[in-house]
Parts: sequence; structure tokens; C-alpha cells
Amino acid sequence: MSRQYTHAVALFFLALLGGCASKPYVVLVASPDGSTGAIEVRTAKGITRVDRKDHAVNLDGSSATSFQVAEPKLDKDFSAARAAQPALPKSYLLYFKTGGTSLTEKSQAEIPEVLQTVRERGPSAVSVIGHTDTVGSKAYNEKLGLSRARDIARQLQENGLQALELVVTSHGEDNLLLKTPDNTPEPTNRRVEVTVR
Repeated sequence: MSRQYTHAVALFFLALLGGCASKPYVVLVASPDGSTGAIEVRTAKGITRVDRKDHAVNLDGSSATSFQVAEPKLDKDFSAARAAQPALPKSYLLYFKTGGTSLTEKSQAEIPEVLQTVRERGPSAVSVIGHTDTVGSKAYNEKLGLSRARDIARQLQENGLQALELVVTSHGEDNLLLKTPDNTPEPTNRRVEVTVR
């Protein structure tokens, strides 16, 4: 079964004077997956830790405690910053039948979705990494992983892939999704990972 995922990042925005806020402040917002990190802000009043979504602290030292910022104010103060954020990478796992470069039917059906993602994002960097299970020698699997990655890259290009950069590599039997002993035919390890940045 294929998966799509994005890398989570904790984001914070700084509102500066100049029409967007009456006092400069920093606010912590959630990553696309809903998680947040934390920030510590040092002012004349001391260090304030902010670790809750949409909470902020003034940078002028007027307060040592954090406060919540309502969504309409965030939209008003940070619309330009939010619009300037690049899209997070999006990855697809495409799985193969055993011993060759034939995709499973389900994974073959996902090729158009990969292409659609690139079209929607505009010029993108695309990486294609081939992987294998542990059946066969390490050298053989390195070559098989590269053959799989090249085959997927070729399919993408033949179907209109427009990329700023296309990187094709193999990890062979390294970086298994499911750790197995040698000579184990594990379907989840027979894959190509396509990442659109």
C-alpha cells in the first residue's frame, strides 16, 4: 500500500512594525500535521517560552507572558508571510512486483497523481530513489534499485514531467521500511520513493 506524507516543521512568524501590528511580536503556529514545537524569546523582562499553538510574546519587553492570537489577527498580520511559504515536500511510495521493474497495479495507477502534484506546484525538484528487499546480493540489489528508479523517472518524463531538477539514485537493500533478515521477500521494501520539492 502506498503512502503520502509530508515532513512536519514548527513554524513561527515575526510581525514587525510597519502597518501589520502595533507592537512587534512572535507567534508559534502549527505545522501542517497539527504539531507544534516551542520557542524561547529573550526580552528585557526575561525569557518567555511559547509552546502552544497561536500563542505569542511581544518583543518590546512590555510583557513576560505569552498571549493567544486570534485567527483573524494572524491572517491580517501574517498574510504576506504565509503566502511566501514554500510548499512542504510531498512523497509517494510506489511498490514493485518481485524481482524486476514492474509496478503493482495500484502503484502504477498513482503515476498520474505524482504528475498532477508537480503540475500544481509548478517547477519543482524531484528525487526518485529505488529500493529493494533483501533477496539477492547487495550489489545486485543496488543495480535493481537503480533500474527501478530509472524506470519510474522515464515514465514520469514520458508523461510530461516538467522538473527543475530530477535526481535518480538507488539505496538497494539499505533503508528498509520493514527490517528483515537476508533473503527475505518483503513487498513493502520493493519500492521507489518519489519526492516532489
